[in-house]
Amino acid sequence: MSVTYLQAIADAQAKALADDDRVFIYGQDVGRFGGAFKATKGLAAKFPGRVIDAPLSEDAIMGVAIGAAIEGMRPIVEMQFADFSTCGLNQIVNHAATLFYRTEVPCPIVVRLPSGGTEGGGPFHSQSMEAIYAHYPGLVVMTPATVEDAYTMLLDAVAIDDPVIFCEHKFLYYHLKADGLPASGLPVGKARIARRGRDATIVTYSAMLHESLAAAEELESDGYQVEIVDLRTVKPLDTDTVLASVARTGRLLCVGESWPWGGVTAEVIARVSAEAFGMLDAPPQRLNALDTPVPYHPALWGTHRPTAGTIAAATRRLLEF
Repeated sequence: MSVTYLQAIADAQAKALADDDRVFIYGQDVGRFGGAFKATKGLAAKFPGRVIDAPLSEDAIMGVAIGAAIEGMRPIVEMQFADFSTCGLNQIVNHAATLFYRTEVPCPIVVRLPSGGTEGGGPFHSQSMEAIYAHYPGLVVMTPATVEDAYTMLLDAVAIDDPVIFCEHKFLYYHLKADGLPASGLPVGKARIARRGRDATIVTYSAMLHESLAAAEELESDGYQVEIVDLRTVKPLDTDTVLASVARTGRLLCVGESWPWGGVTAEVIARVSAEAFGMLDAPPQRLNALDTPVPYHPALWGTHRPTAGTIAAATRRLLEF
C-alpha cells in the first residue's frame, strides 16, 4: 500500500506521541478538526489530552510551546500555513532560537510549516520561509523533498534538543507517494545525491527536487548527464556534498522556489564561489521564483516559480557557456 507525503507526516507524529510521553501537538484546529490539511486527523482520539487546539494567535502558540519546552516537554507546533508563522516571529527567533545560548536550557520545539505554492494559494498562503529562518543562529531548518524524508526527518526533528523549523511542502502532500516508510534515514544536515551525473550539478531542495529530476530526464535525451543534489536541510547546509559534486561536474545551477534575493540559492553560490572557484568551468547560476508576491491565478502561478522546462533551459545555457 502506497504512502503519501502527508500520511508520512501524520505517521511520524503518531510514532513520536507513542514513543515519548513528553511529546504533544499544539496548533489551530489540530484536535477535533485534524489540522488544516488533516495531518493530525485521528490523533486526538488516540492520544487524549496531547493534541491540543490553540487560540488564534501564533505569538501565543509559540510562547506556550517555549514554556513547555523549558519545563521538559517536546512540543510539535502546527502553523496552518508557513506565511502565518511571521505572527510568531518574535517568539521563534528572539526567544526559542537564543534560549540555549542565553541560559543553557534546551528548547526542543518542532514548528511545522506547510510551505510553498499551490494553484490559487496567492500571496498569503504560498510563501517559502526557509531562508528567513535559516538566517538566525540556533534554528535547524529542514526541507524534506521525499515521502521517506518527511517521515524520518520529522522524527529526527522531535529528537533534537534545538528548535526545528520543518518546512513541509503543501504541493507534495498528495502528489507524492512511496511504497513504504523506512526505519531510518540520512543524518540531520546531510545532503543526498538524488541523481548521478557528469556534466553539471543542480543543487535544490523541497518540491523543486522533482522539477529538477524531470529536467534532468529531458536533458538526458540531449546526451547530458546532470547530477542533482537534494539539500534536505538548509540549516545546517551540507557544503561538503555540494563541493564534491561541483568538483565532478564543473558547473552549478541552484534552484529554489523562494524569492531570489538573499535566499538559499544565493548562499550555496556564495559558498561554492568562495571555496571552489578553481573547480568551476562556468559562472554558477541560480533559478528562483519571480521577485513578486505569489499570484493567485493558476496560469500566473505556473510561470511564477521554476518548472522542469525552465530548469532544463537554464541548464542548457550553463552547459553551452
